Amino acid sequence: MGVIELTVVIIFILGYLAITLEHNLKIDKLVPALLMMGAAWAVVAVSHLPVFEIISEINETTGKLEGKLESNELESILIHHFGKTCEILIFLIGAMTIVEIIDYFDGFSTIKKFIKTNKKRKLLWIVAILAFILSAIIDNLTATIVLITILRKLVTSKEDRLWFTGMIIITANAGGAWSPIGDVTTTMLWMGEKVTTLHLIEYLILPSLACMVVPTFIASYLPAFKGEFEAPISDEKTNPYGARMLYIGLLLIVAVPVFKTLTHLPPYMGMMLSLGIFTIFAEYFSNRTFSLADNESHHSPVHRALGRIEMPSLLFFLGILMTVAALESLGMIFKFGEYVVAGIGTNPFILILGGASAIVDNVPLVAASMGMFPNMGIDAPEWHLIAYAAGTGGSMLIIGSAAGVVAMGMEKISFFWYLKKIAWLALVGYIAGIGVFYLMHL
Repeated sequence: MGVIELTVVIIFILGYLAITLEHNLKIDKLVPALLMMGAAWAVVAVSHLPVFEIISEINETTGKLEGKLESNELESILIHHFGKTCEILIFLIGAMTIVEIIDYFDGFSTIKKFIKTNKKRKLLWIVAILAFILSAIIDNLTATIVLITILRKLVTSKEDRLWFTGMIIITANAGGAWSPIGDVTTTMLWMGEKVTTLHLIEYLILPSLACMVVPTFIASYLPAFKGEFEAPISDEKTNPYGARMLYIGLLLIVAVPVFKTLTHLPPYMGMMLSLGIFTIFAEYFSNRTFSLADNESHHSPVHRALGRIEMPSLLFFLGILMTVAALESLGMIFKFGEYVVAGIGTNPFILILGGASAIVDNVPLVAASMGMFPNMGIDAPEWHLIAYAAGTGGSMLIIGSAAGVVAMGMEKISFFWYLKKIAWLALVGYIAGIGVFYLMHL
């Protein structure tokens, strides 16, 4: 490795360190992500470093899939990686907009109607199952926000709510792992044509279910989930179109993988089609709502939803993915993958990756792994193990997943409280899922 290549690596390490310490530095993580993206590619361009694209092809002698580095022009490589990154970002924008429109019509309040109990243990199982299912459809981060919001209307005790929130993090991350639209990293693997929808569900539904059921079963016998709670009396008004918009929105999101399977078009095309259809319902129902009101001015639910999208998160993904692309274009990640396979093997590395995702963001870890193993074909068991490990391993620390970080902010959960009370349950669930995965592939 030359001095210039080492410079790019140092830029990545410093940038990622700043992202990890964002709470200490009081700087949003998108700032170092964008800085290291620009700096890394600037060093590559100014130094005229050779850039490569990983090409996978069948070896004529052995008949096996092999990856190799093919030299190309910088602009061509940059456009290639930017295009792949933008596919993910456009997909996320579509999904976020649909979710925000559902929230505009107060659609998620419909879920509250399914919770009719005052027993803590029963509420735990209801919340866990809802988190597992919802996160597979609207992603684990959004599912966590929705369920914590509902939980606030049901459980008044702060201490009780912390325990429920901790379990939501575990079960939402477990639910997001087996769905192509349940977690950003799983979406990356799906859109990168590493996994297919049906095989992802086939390989991971049982391990993910074990990751949800085992810790929930254990937690149901803990003192925190014994006894009853008293829900406050609610007199809030609901939108008459909320339930319909919830069901239509969820159905259109679920239809995206089906659209890809039928047309073989990139997933973002299906998501844009679903968004277009959904906006028709949104505009129609909002016009009917406001026509019944005397003193309210019309505001497009689509415009409002687009204004509420998490742009900082999208820019963070852009910075991270394009920085990893710079390292990949220099051939570093590909070569590192060869060293890993030769040294400790693929599966042990993936298990370490799952543990590492509890400390550092799983997006760059998965992005890097996609460039490390070009010899693995689509739907290889290792890709599914990566999806599971990266998706659920982050539950072991509250800072290890987007769901954990947002829950930490919403309920002011202490890092050490989570480490002491919840982390061991997440570890048990993670190990249970790994065990089921290997039993399925004996």
